[in-house]
Amino acid sequence: MMISRYAYTGQLLFTAIKLDLLLEVLTLANQYGFNALQNSIADYLKSILDTKNLCTVFNISQLFSLRDLAEYCLVYADRYADEILKEPTFLLLPVHAVKQLIKRDTFCAPEVNIFETIREWGEAHKDTAGVMHQLLPEIRLPLISQKDLLSIVRPSGLISSDVLLDTIDFKSKSKSTEFIHRGFQSPDINIATSQLGAVVISGETAPGQGLNLLSAESSSNENIPRTQIGDPEGIVVQLGNPYLINKIILILYERDNRNMAYSIEASIDKVDWAKVIDHSKYMCRRRQVLLFKPRAVRYIRVLGHANTAQSRYFHLSHLEAMYSTEKFQHDSDTTLQIPTCNVATKTYDAQVVDGVSRIRDALINGQTSGYDWDNGYTCHQLGNGSIVVQLNQPYLISSMRILLWDLDDRFYSYYIEVSNDGVNYSMIVDRRRYRCRSWQLLQFDPVPILFIRITGTHNSSNEVFHLVHLEAPADLSLDPPDEANCIPYTEDQEQQN
Repeated sequence: MMISRYAYTGQLLFTAIKLDLLLEVLTLANQYGFNALQNSIADYLKSILDTKNLCTVFNISQLFSLRDLAEYCLVYADRYADEILKEPTFLLLPVHAVKQLIKRDTFCAPEVNIFETIREWGEAHKDTAGVMHQLLPEIRLPLISQKDLLSIVRPSGLISSDVLLDTIDFKSKSKSTEFIHRGFQSPDINIATSQLGAVVISGETAPGQGLNLLSAESSSNENIPRTQIGDPEGIVVQLGNPYLINKIILILYERDNRNMAYSIEASIDKVDWAKVIDHSKYMCRRRQVLLFKPRAVRYIRVLGHANTAQSRYFHLSHLEAMYSTEKFQHDSDTTLQIPTCNVATKTYDAQVVDGVSRIRDALINGQTSGYDWDNGYTCHQLGNGSIVVQLNQPYLISSMRILLWDLDDRFYSYYIEVSNDGVNYSMIVDRRRYRCRSWQLLQFDPVPILFIRITGTHNSSNEVFHLVHLEAPADLSLDPPDEANCIPYTEDQEQQN
């Protein structure tokens, strides 16, 4: 009747139809190819989804391959996992739907509750032989306490004694950081806020000032949380719940030009800690955007390792934590981000710390045209000094692109060094025996970079080295520079030089 009405009028009032009947309409719409009606019903089901009808809606989304609706149900189930486990309709789900739910890291319910519900589900499906072996491997036994393993899991007879003994042995010999924990997920939302229950539980602060770390984009740098350099307690933030995160943003004390080294550890229980960021050997400044492999976290600890301001304290103005949906690359060994765009820019808080220019930060303002004889470049006297750029944080970089001043036919020679602390440098590019002009594409083995020092050794026209633009890493999608822009000296040219 309703399908006929829709066929003639193209309209149905979903709010006047009970859920069971609406699902019958969805079945008929799928059967007769009314795709627009099917999609409209799916959108309406999202708007009325709750813990009581979720299992029913999720099951129908699986049945008709409504992927968008199914994913919506999964995300909703993650937020209310413990309540959904208690719904009688959960026991009516087919095995593949149950598996999809409980295998997710973000299906955040106590593991013993998941086990007990799966046991009940198995009892309700006794006539389906062999299905439990598909679900039991998804139970994360190490997350269940030893007491519950012995008093709840063992009497069920679903897990063999050998497996239980191995689990207990593993738990006794392992740190909790080795377990695969579950956590809530709020994509691209800062969950380290007082509104979501986060609190600063460790670190020196003035009375009532601890929440400044979590509430403001950047505090006034007065009475901000601090920890003594080398103090193993550090500054600790407790999140309101265990969350799955892969991104932390810090703002270091920024009133002066101090640089600070630090590391970040994460924990689910405040007992065992995993180091997710190790910048203990890198002198960083201002805003830090830190990306790492997703993990469930309840506690975040920031440790101070050095401060160039001759202070025995590490100061932290602001902290954010979230699950980022942006695509990124990082190196698991060094915990350094591998950038895909130029980070030697003002947008990324880079700064020119050595070199002469009439326009502040001309080297990193992104402008590669409009320069002339007097403006738009950074320089240094040959044989005296260098041009130095400091990034805000270390990155693992394998390429650079620079633009040498090229408004006549002059050529230059130069070399490039990099450093983690601004003191100890190592050479990565040597063009001292080359005649170089205009654009230069520089590629090398990946190396941690925080400071970039470019030193000119020759100018065919005068005694000054002029550099218009620096980018790190290089944009490799652009056409490569002309090979004539960088050619080795001949023996005669070498002697003349």
